[in-house]
Amino acid sequence: MLSLPKKIPQKPGVYFFLDKKRKVLYVGRAVNLKRRLRNYFENNLEPRIQEMVSLAKQIKYQETTNLLEAVILEANLIKKYWPKYNVREKDNRSFVYVVIPKTDFTKPIIIRGRELSKFPAQKAHIFGPYKSLTVIEAALKIIRRLFPYSTCKVGSGKPCFDHQIGLCPGACIGAISKEDYQKNIDNIILLLQGRHQTLLRKLTKENPEKADALKHLRDVALISREDYYLYPKFNRLEGYDISHFAGKETYGSMVVFEDGKPLTTAYRLFKIKEAPANDDLRALSEVILRRLKHLEWHLPDLMVIDGGKPQIDYLTKVFKKYNIKIPLVGISKYQNDKLVFVKNTKPSFKDLAQNIKPTLLKVREEAHRFAIMAGRRKRIKNMLK
Repeated sequence: MLSLPKKIPQKPGVYFFLDKKRKVLYVGRAVNLKRRLRNYFENNLEPRIQEMVSLAKQIKYQETTNLLEAVILEANLIKKYWPKYNVREKDNRSFVYVVIPKTDFTKPIIIRGRELSKFPAQKAHIFGPYKSLTVIEAALKIIRRLFPYSTCKVGSGKPCFDHQIGLCPGACIGAISKEDYQKNIDNIILLLQGRHQTLLRKLTKENPEKADALKHLRDVALISREDYYLYPKFNRLEGYDISHFAGKETYGSMVVFEDGKPLTTAYRLFKIKEAPANDDLRALSEVILRRLKHLEWHLPDLMVIDGGKPQIDYLTKVFKKYNIKIPLVGISKYQNDKLVFVKNTKPSFKDLAQNIKPTLLKVREEAHRFAIMAGRRKRIKNMLK
């Protein structure tokens, strides 16, 4: 009878179901291996998965450093084994692949399996299959922050928007040589090949700062809102508050906690520029949208809002409009500091947030304190000018 392996880590990774002949039936990835594998022993499995589990005799897993590595490893293992129950999810023509043509100033391109014939192996590097277009799009956005590449017209003489925000190394304006540009592409190729440790060793010698960024990669964008309950804990929390001064100036504060402790160097204060006076909802939206334009700041695992249902309902609409996937929790002081969640949040996610409620309250109070103190200093400074 199939049983769970002992001492499964609560870490990202990939897992395998094997049949009695040790043939791989299915490969999957997980934010949290232990919790994901437990799901296969519940009673509400879809028929296809029930059939796969009934045939499986053994489960194996491989832990990864982060979820991005798991996404890449999953694709490489599907390509290696072509498991029966992965293939049955969709035909090869509808799988997603990443192609990097072997040309000067090349770039990764996402294609469907039916387009593979356009890219002979001798003329392109081919990676995949990936199970989700959304996930691989998010993965390439993360990879591009580490290793910028150009999607603009090379040598146009005009800096593209991506160059201005650090995603394009400047092929458009001749700011990077063909050789240096190719180094970024070579690093992307190593990453997509699953040669994570080789890439780390290479970067440690050539660019220690990049190596450190790869080690501490925040890949929260790869996880859907529904999957957040699989995280063992929230490592980075951001708290927001809006404060008014003399009824004229409005400021929004952002405080950051990592591993339960304030990270004061990451605190930021925003002077409200667009929201009308006394419109806290639009002020809060303005602060968060301005914050998210800073691609160089790590994304949070959870945003903590000083407010209740009106604030969360308003921000839910804003997040939907801009396709923002970061989880929210509000703290309503008018309901004895009750935690307020987005509609249809899973119970397991709520339980996880309740477990760290003391920390969430500290984040809320710190956001309030910082808004008042920083805003007061700004006001005094303006008076002394």
